[in-house]
Amino acid sequence: MYDFTLTRPATVAEAIAALQGEDAQPIAGGQTLLPTMKARLAQADTLVSLTGIAEMKGISSDGTTLTLGGGATHAAVAREAAQAYPALASLAARIGDPAVRTRGTVGGSLANNDPSACYPAGALASGATITATGPSGSREIAADDYFQGLFTTALEEDEIVTSVAFPIPETAAYEKMIQPASRFPLVAAFVAKFPAGVRVAITGASADGVFRWTEAEEALTANFTPDALKTLTPPTHDMISDLHGSQDYRRHLCKVMTTRAVKAAG
Repeated sequence: MYDFTLTRPATVAEAIAALQGEDAQPIAGGQTLLPTMKARLAQADTLVSLTGIAEMKGISSDGTTLTLGGGATHAAVAREAAQAYPALASLAARIGDPAVRTRGTVGGSLANNDPSACYPAGALASGATITATGPSGSREIAADDYFQGLFTTALEEDEIVTSVAFPIPETAAYEKMIQPASRFPLVAAFVAKFPAGVRVAITGASADGVFRWTEAEEALTANFTPDALKTLTPPTHDMISDLHGSQDYRRHLCKVMTTRAVKAAG
């Protein structure tokens, strides 16, 4: 690693102030940033740790919305959200391994927007609202506007994800084909059924990152059964092709994982 200074703010305001320094970067669980720094693919003069900010760790539900602090860990979500939003808790419980779940955070996952991350699918399928806080204050960003492509979001460079509000659906499920070495999904689908309709988000498949499969949403809104998907052609996004799976295989898995999610949710 290159040399850096680590600072540990106790409040969001202190963190935002620290991030105004030259070449300062936030770090939450560090699941992506630290390995890239070790490989000298990333450099920061100052790392601003978000792990000591109590106001970013809360998990609460009012029966219609589950609100997660940006600093809530995957393990905490798996434990504390199981009753309010079982599908999201199940998603959190299957991320990585116990060490990753203990350190990794909701805000870190959404801020990084890895094309194979799990939380972007949960947020997009739920129609979540991401609260971003920066020097000018806080603003709310709809999930449909937040995810903008490979490792790209609507966050400004000096903003951090302080909380995420997930509307709780009537029923939902998350199904993923796990890549055994990384525990990332090769392809995964999150299906959420709301009174206004069904939302389907796919992660791990597209080179552009998480996306909504609108054709499946329309079919499932009309008929929320696996049969509604039988005649659909898998989505034609710019699929990832690598040693783990071809574009055609990932395209096929989009339909398979969505079908499994509908069965699990039904």
